[in-house]
Amino acid sequence: MTAPGKTLLLIGATSDIGRAIAGRYARAGWSLILAARTLADAEREVGDMATRFAVSARAAVLDVLDLAAAQDFATSLDPLPDTVVSVVGVLGDQGLAERDMAYAALVLRANFEGPALVLGAFAARMAARGEGAIVGVSSVAGERGRASLYVYGSAKAGLSAFLSGLRQSLAGRGVRVVTVKPGYVRTRMTEALRLPGPITAAPAEVAEAVYRAAEQGRGEIIYVRWMWRWIMLVIKLIPEPVFKRLRL
Repeated sequence: MTAPGKTLLLIGATSDIGRAIAGRYARAGWSLILAARTLADAEREVGDMATRFAVSARAAVLDVLDLAAAQDFATSLDPLPDTVVSVVGVLGDQGLAERDMAYAALVLRANFEGPALVLGAFAARMAARGEGAIVGVSSVAGERGRASLYVYGSAKAGLSAFLSGLRQSLAGRGVRVVTVKPGYVRTRMTEALRLPGPITAAPAEVAEAVYRAAEQGRGEIIYVRWMWRWIMLVIKLIPEPVFKRLRL
């Protein structure tokens, strides 16, 4: 099935998940705007997509931490894309974040402030147009703060809450807002880790979940592997005195 005339803006196009999402939309016939922090990185992804899928694709430079430039990009991009997907984020080092306030601020901004504000700016333009889809890739880590990654998790909690509020504020205005929580994903970033197979997704699974939710209406809060919904429910129900004694 093709989507003549439809355009995807992908923010964070150089990641494994970003590449898989771009490929999924390309297979459906969408045009692509692939945004990365440098033009060289974005152009490399454009060349790959154009070669593999013979679709229209162009590069864009977007650093979500540069708020002035990001706002200008979000408010002036013309034509306005049909769907905007953000996969921007950085896991970071929890120990370093505890010791270095500037580094912790970077993790918080990269996972929450930057993506949220950019997606909000595009959502406002879509609401004025009366249609569109906004997708933010968040994390199950945001559902309860855990000692092993609470700086990253708190940022993702903020992004999930932002998307929830945005979804409610745009209800009935023609704009779909989707929150995706992948759980563990096999990527270059996790290749050295021993991940549990039954709850670990491939980038292609995340891409399919994004496409089905945003373009086919298959849900608004998406757990890529269904088990994560129940795993996180159990974790959230653990009483605080017990939870404090656990090492998660």
